[in-house]
Amino acid sequence: MPFHCVVVTPEQQTLSEPVNQAILPAFDGLIGILPGRSPLLVKLGVGPLRLDLVNGQSRTFFVDSGIAQMKDNNLTILTTQATDPKDIDVEAARAEFEHATALRITDEKSFEARDRALARGRVQQAMAGKR
Repeated sequence: MPFHCVVVTPEQQTLSEPVNQAILPAFDGLIGILPGRSPLLVKLGVGPLRLDLVNGQSRTFFVDSGIAQMKDNNLTILTTQATDPKDIDVEAARAEFEHATALRITDEKSFEARDRALARGRVQQAMAGKR
């Protein structure tokens, strides 16, 4: 028995479909969601979101932060970015990674910004390479 999944960004509703499984990039690692999951609210990090559709296909998105809520067999994902890997600009991701590598760390805030930019660049390059 599948559950309903909705992915929403500030610009649009990216997806609204029944799915058999979702694998989310939580802020502290990947988390799998199956039908009948108890209620859950999780902070998202940077990484791939994989959705296994009921027709046997999978959809993958690059996700950059947000929250996900599983309640009553409905998964709602609110994120700042949900990009199909085919729409990722590999050169821009490489440039972002290289720029982040060169950033100077002066305090905790600059460390977090550098770490986030490195993760974004790394994950986008990896996902774009799987096309």
